[in-house]
Amino acid sequence: MAIDRNKVLEKYNGHCGYCGNEITLSTMQIDHIIPKHIMGTNAAENLMPSCRLCNHYKRAETLERFRQLLITMKERLEKVYIFRVAIKYRMIEWHGFDGLFYFEQQEGKNGKQS
Repeated sequence: MAIDRNKVLEKYNGHCGYCGNEITLSTMQIDHIIPKHIMGTNAAENLMPSCRLCNHYKRAETLERFRQLLITMKERLEKVYIFRVAIKYRMIEWHGFDGLFYFEQQEGKNGKQS
């Protein structure tokens, strides 16, 4: 059965399920929450609307591994000299990642368990 791209996009009202940025049908990529290489399927509940950046960064990782990559990103970036310089000169401001993806925040607002 073919994947209904419109239904996937509508899951979070045209937003990436991970970062929450707006996406369109033409910019959306479909991520498998449970990667296919570890028995993930094309079932609707396993498909996440995703922006290109999130989909490429998550790759074929599990949701928890993706979460950990984001949580630990600052410590990995701080090893890069140019990042430390940019922080020092207030060129960028670090906000961190609270550990909740957009889809989890939305489900929390709607009273659903994630």
